[in-house]
Amino acid sequence: MALGHRMQTLAWVGIASLCLGATWAVPAKKERKKVEKPKPDLVLYENLDLDNYDMTLDSYGDIMDLNNYEELYDYGDLAPKIEVGTLAPRPKDRGALPELGTAAPTPKLQPLATTSPIRPAPPGPNTAQGLPSCLRCLCIRTSVYCDDTDLEHIPPLPPDTTYLYARFNRIGAIRAGDFMGLKKLKRIDLTSNSISWADVDAFRLLPSLQELILPENRLTALPELPRSIVRLDARLNRIPSAGLRPEAFQDLTQLQFLHLSDNQLDYIPAPLPESLRSLHLQNNNIQTMHEDTFCNSQDQSHIRRALEDIRLDGNPINLSLFPNAYFCLPRLPTGRFL
Repeated sequence: MALGHRMQTLAWVGIASLCLGATWAVPAKKERKKVEKPKPDLVLYENLDLDNYDMTLDSYGDIMDLNNYEELYDYGDLAPKIEVGTLAPRPKDRGALPELGTAAPTPKLQPLATTSPIRPAPPGPNTAQGLPSCLRCLCIRTSVYCDDTDLEHIPPLPPDTTYLYARFNRIGAIRAGDFMGLKKLKRIDLTSNSISWADVDAFRLLPSLQELILPENRLTALPELPRSIVRLDARLNRIPSAGLRPEAFQDLTQLQFLHLSDNQLDYIPAPLPESLRSLHLQNNNIQTMHEDTFCNSQDQSHIRRALEDIRLDGNPINLSLFPNAYFCLPRLPTGRFL
């Protein structure tokens, strides 16, 4: 009886031990499952010979198939999440925000601190109402441009004027004082005006004048020219031989271009300076010449190397009648030889 009681007690102790062990036992950590990413398809690289690897632009498409490139690597974990329609954060300082409906202030432009080459001429003594003469013309440095401005006379010019262009106007005459005191004036171009008269001293006192251009006017006489003249162009006027002073060009030792075509000349205006290079007398009324017009008949060794351009075409003269008049010239004149 006693033995049975002991066995019953040991049984209850064993059951209690098992219950306590189940209660206090530490639960085992669950093993985390590793997510295996799909392995790349290595079939693409089976035929790649790395020992003889040489990539060129021609073989690039054969070595790597770009159509399956996205399957080799998963970019899903690296792609940033972008929320469409997200606005920029508002500034903490509400004063930094512009008020709606207000226009931004317009910045003030500062004038450029550069000196323009275009400047008006100083007022001359004969300028109307004391206004600068270049209000009507354009003055650029020492050049004055008065083309096509309906001028009826030469305007007062700045004292340092070097070049004057007053073409296509209605200027009818050139007075003695129009260019007075312009010691630097080198070129005067009065093409296509209505000039019928020029004072005898209009150009003579200009010490630097080199070019006088007067075509397409109504001149019947030429005024006296300064010795500095290099080019005289008086084409398409009405100048007869009587409108030229005797020996008008002999002392012009700088003269190289003398163009008097389309006038009413009866003879060649000899003697001509040795400096002359071009003589245009076409379309006049020249009928004869002297043997000494171009050459010195007393000096057969005389040669005029500079005078290479002589035009007498459009005149009634027969150049073949004067065979001894050209021996000193490098070229025969242009004209009629029959």
